[in-house]
Amino acid sequence: MAFDEIRFPENISFGAQGGAEYSTDIIELYSGFEKRNVNWALPRMKYNVSHILRDKTAIAVLLAFFRARKGKANGFRFKDWADYTALGQNLGVGDGVCQDFQLRKAYVSGAVTEYRSLNKVVVAAEKTPLAVYLNGVLKVLGTHYTVDYNSGLVSFVTAPAVGVVVSADCEFDVPVRFDLDYLPVTIDNFSEYSVPEIRLVEVRV
Repeated sequence: MAFDEIRFPENISFGAQGGAEYSTDIIELYSGFEKRNVNWALPRMKYNVSHILRDKTAIAVLLAFFRARKGKANGFRFKDWADYTALGQNLGVGDGVCQDFQLRKAYVSGAVTEYRSLNKVVVAAEKTPLAVYLNGVLKVLGTHYTVDYNSGLVSFVTAPAVGVVVSADCEFDVPVRFDLDYLPVTIDNFSEYSVPEIRLVEVRV
């Protein structure tokens, strides 16, 4: 699938409604009990950015962005204002051989931990710049490791020694696409416009 490494305009995305969606089939038995089939091991994010009246300039930016992505055709980056930072995240433990570690974020509830791969890292993030640590000691980008900001893969020049904990801080985007091929605009008055739906859905990358 085509993917454009460009972020959806932040001034339009701020205030968007959205969250994680799972896929679960529920079969109700004659006894009243249920059988549940979990189709996805991990959720997929969905958003709707259609709640705000926008001026002519914002509408022009939105329409240009939509046309450049060709509706549903091309994916792009999206900042989820409710969840875009990862702090002190454990990426794994060194074994003296493995040099590559995937950036990820842990979501912990009681005894359950779900890991989310962070595939779209923000370059030069202001609030939480990328930082990688070995046993809590900050390492230098370009000297000790490199990072692919489009996949979230951290590659060390020298494999971390056995037992060394690899951790990181970063900001990340969500890879999404438009969930529509038609984007109607309503003229509310001479200076305000609205869009009934701007649906976005996460894509697996």
